[in-house]
Amino acid sequence: MNLKDRIKARVLAFDAAARPWAARGPLHAFAYEFLLFGLKQAWACLFGGTLVALLIATRLFWPPDAPLARYDLLVLCAVALQAGLLATRLEHWDEALVIAVFHLVGTAMEVFKTAHGSWIYPEHSLLRIGGVPLFSGFMYAAIGSYLARAWRLFELRFERYPPVWTTWALAIAAYVNFFAHHYVMDVRLALFAASFLMFARASFVFTPDRTPRRMPMLLGFLLVAVFIWIAENVGTFTAAWRYPSQHDGWRLVPLGKLGAWYLLMLLSFVLVSAVRRPRPPGEGEATNPLTAPRPGGPSHPREPPQSRAQSRASRSSSPVAGLRR
Repeated sequence: MNLKDRIKARVLAFDAAARPWAARGPLHAFAYEFLLFGLKQAWACLFGGTLVALLIATRLFWPPDAPLARYDLLVLCAVALQAGLLATRLEHWDEALVIAVFHLVGTAMEVFKTAHGSWIYPEHSLLRIGGVPLFSGFMYAAIGSYLARAWRLFELRFERYPPVWTTWALAIAAYVNFFAHHYVMDVRLALFAASFLMFARASFVFTPDRTPRRMPMLLGFLLVAVFIWIAENVGTFTAAWRYPSQHDGWRLVPLGKLGAWYLLMLLSFVLVSAVRRPRPPGEGEATNPLTAPRPGGPSHPREPPQSRAQSRASRSSSPVAGLRR
């Protein structure tokens, strides 16, 4: 049994053991749904969370005079992590594609921003472009990885999603502004206003357990930006990079950076939508691969014909289906 199958078996066993407890009443059901929500979020953060852990571990334990520079170690660890996730099928190839695109997009912006003094990488390394160690691109890629995995794990659907071309126009304008505002007027306030107009009525429909839940897309975007800001504070605390305001010692990353991360997260979301098309509720619902009937074989011979559709619908909304994929 490979690693992915062992994880699937553990999740199935856990759900079978916990489900009777969750059925005792509304409070138990809510607690179990909240637990599943947290577990799926943690699983979606697998790539990014591991990178943050590596930042902390190398800061605490990697000798500064080691033959292999800390930044170069982080690059090798990130590549090994990516290869391991693909080899064990814990990550899909389309998610790996998102990571690759984000690495290129993020590295290009890093090279430009460090050249203009927006932040610095204070340690030496060999695997770098200009003043940018290559591991930095993986930090951007972690955002795309999270969004792609969360999209799959929570079976995201969208209500009142704006026209796709408008989201791409907004994303491209936000990316261009990251560069252009050094030379011309910064238009991020206009970009914030445009994102509000586009997404004010739109909602995520996500499924942490058996019941689909709704969240305004703008609120979801803001929450993701806040968590990225928290991760950035961890990164600067480990001295992986440093802002000018932290020249004399670590301090919190300015809250103003939330706006930049909000726009970058919008760019990330739109890029992920290129491989996971935004769908309305009810369209293309996922089927649990562990309980779906085999192609060409009998479905469930002991079920009366009129109950088969209901049975398939129940299985396709398995509360832990996302964790098993």
